[in-house]
Amino acid sequence: MTIPESKARAGEALPGGPASTGVVEVKSALTGLMDDLGAFQTQIKEQLKAQEEKLTMLNRKSALAARPALSTTADIDAPHQKAFEGYLRTGDEGALRGLTFEAKGLTVNSDGGYLVDPQTSETIKGVLYAGASIRTIASVVNVEATSYDVLVDHTEMEHNWASEAAAVNETAAPQIDRISIPLHELSALPKASQRLLDDSAFDIENWLANRIATKFARAEGSAFVKGDGVDKPTGFLTHPQVEEDAWAWGSLGYIKTGGAGDFADNAPADAVIELVYALGAEYRANATFVMNSKTAGAVRKMKDSDGRFLWSDGLASAEPARLMGYPVVIAEDMPDIADGAAAIAFGDFAAGYTIAERPDLRVLRDPFSAKPHVLFYATKRVGGDVSDFAAIKLLRFEG
Repeated sequence: MTIPESKARAGEALPGGPASTGVVEVKSALTGLMDDLGAFQTQIKEQLKAQEEKLTMLNRKSALAARPALSTTADIDAPHQKAFEGYLRTGDEGALRGLTFEAKGLTVNSDGGYLVDPQTSETIKGVLYAGASIRTIASVVNVEATSYDVLVDHTEMEHNWASEAAAVNETAAPQIDRISIPLHELSALPKASQRLLDDSAFDIENWLANRIATKFARAEGSAFVKGDGVDKPTGFLTHPQVEEDAWAWGSLGYIKTGGAGDFADNAPADAVIELVYALGAEYRANATFVMNSKTAGAVRKMKDSDGRFLWSDGLASAEPARLMGYPVVIAEDMPDIADGAAAIAFGDFAAGYTIAERPDLRVLRDPFSAKPHVLFYATKRVGGDVSDFAAIKLLRFEG
């Protein structure tokens, strides 16, 4: 028996036989698959590289677009900010006197103070609006005069249905009321030691802006709620309060809770619901509840007749809490719950209360009155008053 015959009987593949041909085809297929896979990987790498180059080009264009051009507002304000910082630290007025107001500079007022630089002014405004006060929901206007007049038409103009044959009668003219809001001077007097001012690491502008803003926010928050109008804004709670059934222009209407110094025992939520619907439908869309923390603590326990809480916390960190679906502003200057106290206000304050202020804020440096400290006398002019008496309703705790 020959050798090939013995291999065939043993089941071994003969060279050039069917088994050998199958192995070759498999190897060829694997080789082709690997080649195709390599080509696919090369194609993917080239596409990723092209996309990366496009992203790099877009980033460069964005950086160039974001780069401030020459002679922008920031560049113009830079020398003014530097000059103002020098004035705060050392009292050097020379650099400030060389600047002009037309070039967005700092100017001397009649009392010798200087307008703060734009960056410090914006910081103060940001803090005032970030605080919980009537300012955040009221209408705020900037004026250059000593007062601001609001023209209010609180009556509807008469109308007629016209027909083809009948004569058209003249309608009565609407009644226009003028509400004048005078501006009052608000001041703050923070102080710092000269040693602290000499420290270059001490951020004098940011420190001054935050101290001024804190003082202004406290004074404004109180005045907008309960100011008597004498050398300060007129608070909305200062105006006469009458029961809703007898409400008339010039006063604020209120709803009774039904309990002396508390909510009614049998149906505490009814008073809140009645307060909401005492406000006109045209105001309810933008209405807000205003109360202090103690009152909010009592209200958030209230449930309706089905056992559901009237109060719901905001889903996001910056979103205010809501009462019956309306946002709640916590103003600590609102009165506590007591017999006869109007502890809760509800209304469209953007229509109902107007704050008028001058956009400029002045600072006078005083190194003599409180040695070894330096005083900074900051002043601004602001006023406020009710501009629509129908836009705000109150909840009084009385039977």
